[in-house]
Amino acid sequence: MSNVDLFTAGALAGRDVGHRIVMAPMTRARSTQPGDVPNETNAVYYAQRATAALIVTEATQISPQGKGYSFTPGIHSQEQVEGWRGVTGAVHEAGGRIFLQLWHVGRMSHPDFHGGELPVAPSAIPFEGQIWKVDPDTGVGAMVDCPTPRALSTEEVRQIVEDFRQAARRAIEAGFDGVEIHGANGYLIDQFLRTTSNKRTDEYGGTRENRLRFLKEVIDAVSDEIGADRTAIRLAPFLTARGMDCPDILPTILDAASYLQSRGVAYVHLVEADWDDAPQFTEAFRRELRARFSRPIIVAGLYDTERAGWVLSRGYADFVAFGRKFIANPDLPYRLANGLPLANFDGSTLFGGEARGYSDYPAWTEHEGEQPEAVSA
Repeated sequence: MSNVDLFTAGALAGRDVGHRIVMAPMTRARSTQPGDVPNETNAVYYAQRATAALIVTEATQISPQGKGYSFTPGIHSQEQVEGWRGVTGAVHEAGGRIFLQLWHVGRMSHPDFHGGELPVAPSAIPFEGQIWKVDPDTGVGAMVDCPTPRALSTEEVRQIVEDFRQAARRAIEAGFDGVEIHGANGYLIDQFLRTTSNKRTDEYGGTRENRLRFLKEVIDAVSDEIGADRTAIRLAPFLTARGMDCPDILPTILDAASYLQSRGVAYVHLVEADWDDAPQFTEAFRRELRARFSRPIIVAGLYDTERAGWVLSRGYADFVAFGRKFIANPDLPYRLANGLPLANFDGSTLFGGEARGYSDYPAWTEHEGEQPEAVSA
């Protein structure tokens, strides 16, 4: 036990910070079309939230093949790099620090994003999963089922490793302070880790060591390109949805943690289940993970100030990421530190659209004493 809480100073990704509140990555689907290009509205949105100890951007596809949701941004074209440069410049001017989340969705996609071709995966296995896709005729978005993917060849897997490397380099060119590799939530890296989604017989499948190979190669490629101190990863040990209920995933994640410790990455970001009756993180696993990984750990998943204090004081985590609370509360650290009510977000504006429900939520001082509709902190 320690006296560490959300408002204890610390250090993260090479920067001293005055609190432990991180802005979690959240898909908001507001890039400019065509081209999936970040824009001025995105810059305003992220700069408004620059008081976070660290901002992790929405998931960003490393290549056209990596796309799985409508209107999500990319980092594989020069136009996208320039768009992101406007975002990072605005955040830095506001005094913030920002990492880009690198994303390849794998099988969590749809042929409409790939000229009619099937999404790719470690193995061609049917599964239950849905993605958000906008109908080109009506302009209306909806959740649609993912088809059975096609299996990647060994050479294609190696090319995706290079795609991660190039995306990391472009992120630094765009002004980001580092990158967070998306290895969670049933996306491509996660698909390689699990026996339920990886039935390969080459060097990327079968044994635990082989299932970890893709993750390790991506970490190596990105770390070698931009530095381990600017490289991080997000993992979801207890995920069971999307056909990911793997009986070997916890020891696999622990072995990954040992490797990440040896590489000296900036942090590990853990996704905790944030839906009703989801599997809970056990204290035993938290202790085992901490024994393997002594560098910063960020946790995310329906935290409030009390629960954040619990996980921080026990040393199971060093920072806590908030997602939904940051949507309607751009000055979330200020509100939490001062015990102020939190505003609710409009769920109908989460995906797609422009400024409404995105960059038009006011900071507390802009309320001029008016109390927003409150939610639990």
